[in-house]
Amino acid sequence: MGITMLWETVDADRALRDRFGFTSEQAAADWAVATVRARWGVRATGCSRIVMSDRNALAWLDTDDDPVLLKWCVEPSRFRRLAVAADVAAWLGARGLPVSAPVPAVDGSVQVDGSVQLDGSVQLEVDGVSAGLQRVVVGDLLDVADPAEVRATGAALARVHHALAEYPRPADVGALRPAPLPLVDQVAGWLDHVPEHLPAEAVDLLRALLAAAPTASMPLQVVHGDVRSANVLLADGVVVGMLDLEELRTDHRVVELTRAAVMLGTRYRDWGPTPEAARRTFLDGYTSVSPLTPTEAAWWDLLVLWTSLALVPPGDDPTLWRAAADEQVARLREGGPSWSADRTV
Repeated sequence: MGITMLWETVDADRALRDRFGFTSEQAAADWAVATVRARWGVRATGCSRIVMSDRNALAWLDTDDDPVLLKWCVEPSRFRRLAVAADVAAWLGARGLPVSAPVPAVDGSVQVDGSVQLDGSVQLEVDGVSAGLQRVVVGDLLDVADPAEVRATGAALARVHHALAEYPRPADVGALRPAPLPLVDQVAGWLDHVPEHLPAEAVDLLRALLAAAPTASMPLQVVHGDVRSANVLLADGVVVGMLDLEELRTDHRVVELTRAAVMLGTRYRDWGPTPEAARRTFLDGYTSVSPLTPTEAAWWDLLVLWTSLALVPPGDDPTLWRAAADEQVARLREGGPSWSADRTV
């Protein structure tokens, strides 16, 4: 067995002790095995690895059947979000959408709180815990250099959005964070305090695009919240998992679509922009299932540029976010909008 950090460059043994209260890898493995047995009635035979990220941890557990994944969090402020995300994942999974649906616990809940005693008398230091169990989804992370995979991901997101628009408890998701301001106000507010390191030509173009943006309202709905390569699994060209719904929120679907297009290639420690060709293919895949409205289409280039600029770091830019923004400015100056009528309804 091994323990690793998902993306942080910190000592894993220290994180296991200081954040999660375990004195050793074996103690954490024993707790995970005991927890799934006590709360889910699943007899795990061992733990193959543990991965940590911030105050979240994942344990891959072997069973006599298929392997399972125990995911737990020790940050109480996130427990409500995790419970809502588990409910949404269960609802999507029941409708055949490609998510990692939770395995119900013995009491029927899809997210459980509390801790477990290993020997009936000694309880581990980990106390306030929220945990969920999933079956391991077998697949490979999305490769944005593969047009077929990118198109399939766009189509899958459209189907997920279509389903989420009908989620019966949107207020539960809406309560997790304040409702978004109108898009015009969001972008205008950002431009009022635009960072000084951003290229002036790109900022000027964003202002011009905002001045011409439509003011017609667009519906709000539940959206995934974090669609990118690190959270998309494919097998034989088919999307089999859109993972990590913990960032779900209420928003306009085109906002998620553009953000996903810009960040589609990002992974845990690989944080670079998505090539323009891949963005177009992603949009093509999405609109093949669910065309944009004319209002949504009119926001596409503006939102892609805004998202790209927001990701340009001050100082060194090893992943070339500024170059990507400059490229988009040049394309828009020379060739006009990237969307066309056949992508709209």
